[in-house]
Amino acid sequence: MSGAGKLWVGSVVLETRPAAFARLVEFWCAALGYLPREPLGDWALLQDPERSGPNIAIQQAREGDDVPGPAGRFHLDLYSSDWRGEVERLVRLGATVVEPEQEGRDFVTLADPEGNIFDVIKASGYKFGQRSD
Repeated sequence: MSGAGKLWVGSVVLETRPAAFARLVEFWCAALGYLPREPLGDWALLQDPERSGPNIAIQQAREGDDVPGPAGRFHLDLYSSDWRGEVERLVRLGATVVEPEQEGRDFVTLADPEGNIFDVIKASGYKFGQRSD
């Protein structure tokens, strides 16, 4: 692209209530295999240990700020070649099923422990983000 800068997604940010902060850091680290970067304070930057995926930043809202509830300002689409197995694993970690598997759809909608919506997408033919066939 002529004249365009070199931009990419570095982090996806989730703003949450202070009471839910630690639980969401724990959930998303376990769900994605990410590691929190150094001191947490009122935010956490979760990083892919292989540095191949975008960061997930979880930030505590300030007292009095309006924090969106379920289906807030963003959602993640997580791709998996074992989507049913991953849905089961995520539910064991504390996610809830919002929209179960349905014929003709290639995704299941879940919510993390704070009610933030995300989808697990059937990604047959991919091997961790890369086409394998």
